[in-house]
Amino acid sequence: MNKEVVKVIKLQIEAGKATPAPPVGTVLGPAGINLGEFCTKYNDATRDRMGDVLPVEISVYEDRSFDFVIKTPPAAFLIKKYAKVKKGSTKGSSEIVGSLTKEQLKEIAETKLPDLNAYTVEEAMKIVAGTAKNMGIEIVE
Repeated sequence: MNKEVVKVIKLQIEAGKATPAPPVGTVLGPAGINLGEFCTKYNDATRDRMGDVLPVEISVYEDRSFDFVIKTPPAAFLIKKYAKVKKGSTKGSSEIVGSLTKEQLKEIAETKLPDLNAYTVEEAMKIVAGTAKNMGIEIVE
């Protein structure tokens, strides 16, 4: 027997650091799921990626049980991490605030490939390069 999904909730939580306190508690509390159970399962599943911000998609069922799928970190987060900058440019591509090498770009693209609308690493690299450009991060050889 299939359980019926009542609600799908999308959050971005730092790996291994989910707590029942806000923002997690304020979003998941009204859905009626066990916050302690979610936090424990999420933290166990993401313990190996500490420090990364991970999007999670939570499916809440009519009997208040839940499943969740952990996605890859956002491209902007990975670009900032590799370029070692706190934040992207406020002026977009007209102001350069950092740089990435082609190898770093390829690593980010390989990480993001499962969640991108691309079939090859080269296509994924173009998508990530576009995001980097809009953040004021240049790609160097």
